[in-house]
Amino acid sequence: MIVLLLEDEYPAAERLQRLLQQAAPDAQVAAVLDSVTDAVQWLSSNPAPDLILSDIQLADGLSLEIFDQLLVRSPVIFTTAYDAYAIRAFKANSVDYLLKPVKLAELQAAFTKLREWRAAPAAPASGAATDSAHRLERLLDTLPRPDRQYKTRFLVRSGEQLLPLPVAQVAWFQSRHETTTLATTDNRRFVVDYTLEQLESLLDPRQFFRLNRQFIAQLPAVQRLHPHFNGKLLLDLHPAPSEEVLISREKAAAVKSWLEG
Repeated sequence: MIVLLLEDEYPAAERLQRLLQQAAPDAQVAAVLDSVTDAVQWLSSNPAPDLILSDIQLADGLSLEIFDQLLVRSPVIFTTAYDAYAIRAFKANSVDYLLKPVKLAELQAAFTKLREWRAAPAAPASGAATDSAHRLERLLDTLPRPDRQYKTRFLVRSGEQLLPLPVAQVAWFQSRHETTTLATTDNRRFVVDYTLEQLESLLDPRQFFRLNRQFIAQLPAVQRLHPHFNGKLLLDLHPAPSEEVLISREKAAAVKSWLEG
């Protein structure tokens, strides 16, 4: 089985490849790509893979844009920290839609669905609409409801004490040397036992944004944007971290859109 992996975060791509080896030992990853542009180019110049395993948010936009530009017949398993794109994903040959952090059991179940999908006889034209409606209903039933509850507080260690810290007091998270630090609005720092990938699925995306591989920030913490070299952005966060916060050229438009609301 030839698999095309679309993921713009290196740690997430590495983790998915490890899970893939366990869930489908016969799978061979043909390429790992991090952008819509690269994916369109690869799919235009290579035979169709047996499966596309794709994050929704890539470096230069939504992976769903690939299916607006090309006729892609390969089945797709989507992985994402958000559930807002379920219906669009379904229309793009989606076999499953897994919320991050992806668990091995969920990926194995997705491959079971893929095998069933391949084995099922083609539905008659008259029954295609009904079958699609049933598949969409099952897909939506597996997703969190619109009133999904995001994390409202963190339990942090202060000396010998554990303190409940409301999410409203969080300014940003930084990942450095495999340690995640939480910075509060009044400039206190705490180490938390979450990766940024895990935090993406726990925090309200209307309030928090993954700026780059190192930072997730809450909206009020972003003070200013500065144009930087090659279309990048330099962000001023409050409180200020110990190093610069740079936004890639590919992600700059998404950050601006988030800030505008």
